[in-house]
Amino acid sequence: MSDPTPARQSAVSGILDILREAALGGHPGQGTAFLDGTKADGSGNHGLLATLDALSAEQASREVLGSTVAAHAAHVAYHLEVIVRWERDGDRGPFDWKGSFEPAQVDAAGWEATRERLRAAYDALVAFARTFEDRPADGDVTGGLTGAVAHVAYHLGAIRQLIKGVQ
Repeated sequence: MSDPTPARQSAVSGILDILREAALGGHPGQGTAFLDGTKADGSGNHGLLATLDALSAEQASREVLGSTVAAHAAHVAYHLEVIVRWERDGDRGPFDWKGSFEPAQVDAAGWEATRERLRAAYDALVAFARTFEDRPADGDVTGGLTGAVAHVAYHLGAIRQLIKGVQ
């Protein structure tokens, strides 16, 4: 008897799997595409949101090499929000990319709000993208999602480097 053929996955679903890893980390005990594997108990290498959750507002606000973790987190949230506005609403800007790195310093409430905003932006992008899972691949949507993966992964790496200077 042969192994059953795995269910075919859409381009959007595949991209969302990688975006999930960048934002949320790997599934405990399973392999990952680019992060170190998360251990079966859930510990180990995490994605962007868990990485940010491990920092205090003071750490997130400490400047290292001209930037802060809080600024990067605010910028990633803005970028994810822009993708949805671009794809869903046809909003072509102008976009305040320079301002998207604010606030650079946060208190405890501001840090919580920044992380909540980032999670909401991620959730909104995923919810929007899921509406395309059963459709033929669309260059705008798959391009926007692929850009989101690259952008989140880039900032995860940048934040991990900044963390070395704040701990």
